[in-house]
Amino acid sequence: MKILKWVDIIYIILIGIGLGDVLVLGSIVAPTIFHSEIYLQKEILSHYQEGLLMTAIFLKSNYLLNFIALFIIIREAYSFKLFQRDKITIAAAMTAVFAIFMFSFYYTPDILAYQAAGEEMTKSEIFDKIHKGSEIDFGLLAFSLFALLFRKVQLLMK
Repeated sequence: MKILKWVDIIYIILIGIGLGDVLVLGSIVAPTIFHSEIYLQKEILSHYQEGLLMTAIFLKSNYLLNFIALFIIIREAYSFKLFQRDKITIAAAMTAVFAIFMFSFYYTPDILAYQAAGEEMTKSEIFDKIHKGSEIDFGLLAFSLFALLFRKVQLLMK
């Protein structure tokens, strides 16, 4: 059981890293990139170019988030096997994994395809809806990771 406690500590740290990643990207990196003219004192990059930079950052972040999703799946499946079932944990874990995979394997490839088609395609109503959906998904991911982190810490403290 001592090993399992260490696995849970690593698990909690990974969830915290994932939550930190999502919060930093959503609340610090994206607003900075998409308002680069404020920091560069003039408009050097177009909105399209800023989007390309942001997408490059999200692509790198997806590797981390996918690793965390796989760790969540493995750890929660093992907990389920041991009959350590908690409704809040299961719901938060399933939501987090779903949101990560939606972002990585649905929204990111769609956004990449529109960007590859050119700047005009990124100004379309469909692209705007895809982008809004990805923002909602990212918010859901942040909420679910927070709930999972809070609940796992709560259970570990018992």
